[in-house]
Amino acid sequence: MAVCCDLEVDVNGEETFMVDKKIIALYSGRLSKLFGKSTGTKRNLKVIFNDFPGGAKNFELMSRFCYNNGRIDITPSNISLLHCTAHFMEMNKYTSEKHNLLERTEKSLEEINYWTWSELLTALKQCQDLLPVANFSGILEKCLYSLVGRLALSSEASPCASTSSPDSSGFRFSCDTRSTESMKNSFSRVTWWFEDLLFLSPTLVEMVIKAMVSRKLDHVIISRFLFYYQKTKFYGATADEKRKILESVIDMLYTLGRSSVSCKSLFGILRIAVNLNISKSSRSKLESMIGYQMDQATLDNLLVPSPPRTNYLYDVNLVLRFLKAFLRGGSQVSLMLLSKVASLMDLYMAEVAPDPCLKPSKFLALAMALPDSARDSYDEMCRAIDMYFEVHAALSEEEKMKICCALNYEKLSAEACIHLSQNAKFPSKSAVQALISQQFKLKNLLHNTDSSKCCTDTPCSFTETGSKSKKGETDEQVVLYAGKLEVSPDNEKIRAHLQGMQWRVMELEKVCRKMQTQMAKIMKSRVSSHSNARSLPKLCS
Repeated sequence: MAVCCDLEVDVNGEETFMVDKKIIALYSGRLSKLFGKSTGTKRNLKVIFNDFPGGAKNFELMSRFCYNNGRIDITPSNISLLHCTAHFMEMNKYTSEKHNLLERTEKSLEEINYWTWSELLTALKQCQDLLPVANFSGILEKCLYSLVGRLALSSEASPCASTSSPDSSGFRFSCDTRSTESMKNSFSRVTWWFEDLLFLSPTLVEMVIKAMVSRKLDHVIISRFLFYYQKTKFYGATADEKRKILESVIDMLYTLGRSSVSCKSLFGILRIAVNLNISKSSRSKLESMIGYQMDQATLDNLLVPSPPRTNYLYDVNLVLRFLKAFLRGGSQVSLMLLSKVASLMDLYMAEVAPDPCLKPSKFLALAMALPDSARDSYDEMCRAIDMYFEVHAALSEEEKMKICCALNYEKLSAEACIHLSQNAKFPSKSAVQALISQQFKLKNLLHNTDSSKCCTDTPCSFTETGSKSKKGETDEQVVLYAGKLEVSPDNEKIRAHLQGMQWRVMELEKVCRKMQTQMAKIMKSRVSSHSNARSLPKLCS
């Protein structure tokens, strides 16, 4: 066949080729259709490709196939290039397999399970450079499927061990020198492949992880790879590249099981994300993942500096979002986890309380973020509020009462109530409410020592040691009295039990009298100026 150079081809602006139009069009359906209307044209034509897969180097490889009458060796090192070119140039005109490049590459891909690990990586690297053609042509999917399949096998057996047979497993596993060296360099058996996949772009990593999840690979191992990938790829990367890598890693971690990603690692990601201005979507996902594991966080984790252009010390809004995500767990949030988070929040409130720029509304939001069932005691929260009032002395009584409404006075110890009543920083209404609540508690405890609580049917009678309350007195003004238990059971065990009850009643009586004294002082010094001496302040609802 006579060869002439009547077609000028500009390939992606990289290089210009002079080729025989008839020869190239003979194998390419795309060019054949393009030249169909200009068959009789004798002048030279020019074709410009702006998106030729593989660029000038690959166009030259395709030209050799055409000029050699379809003779070319298809190997794992060039199959990605040839397959994408055949797809792009529609090189499937011939019915004979020899001249049909697309059919030949498709058939060669059927042998992909018998490629070595290094050959598969080479093909995958080429696919990454040939996007998006490699994606819609199907070769990328085949390479990823083979790659993930081998990793699935390696999680069950040694990565350098071959499967029993290609027919039974569908894979032939062969490790090259680089993979072997990777394992020698302190990589464990299940993470030997981490270094080999570092060449992947964030886009391809996402595709790989999606395939891994669908094949049910261990989510813990996947998360470890993602953290390794992020840390390694950051070296030498620009700020914009780091942002894209981090967003991609966060999005992928979000698809994994909650327990597969450690809370410590997520806070490490958060510290990096603060300075990279990641997208709102990725930031929300990261905060949700941290919130789900709030019970594993430490105080140091939560002390994140406030965002730029803000005057308060720590990012309280961030912690509030963590708590919101934590509570979204619903039925999965046990009482034990709630208690752990409540203890952590009490520590956090005490840490941020001295911040003079922290608004009362934010401090109150922290106090009210968790349900009452999360705390058995409000003593630590009371101390944090005390610290806040110490620094924010200019708060009005109304503002202080709003904050004190977060307290459950029934869950304050007697010592905390006495301290509160003597503390001038707390509003008078709060002090009175604490004492009243404590008296209610003592009254209930005393009532629980009646005959219905005894372990015997023998009734227990009380001998009064003080005068009874006057008719018409309210429950808040009633003085609680205890008496001596007069019993005469024959059973010594029961007698000992009742004597113990008597001692407890006497102790409660002492506490009650002390509370009464404090109550009288508070009513005299702090309430009389606002209301009638016998009236009570309006309590928090």
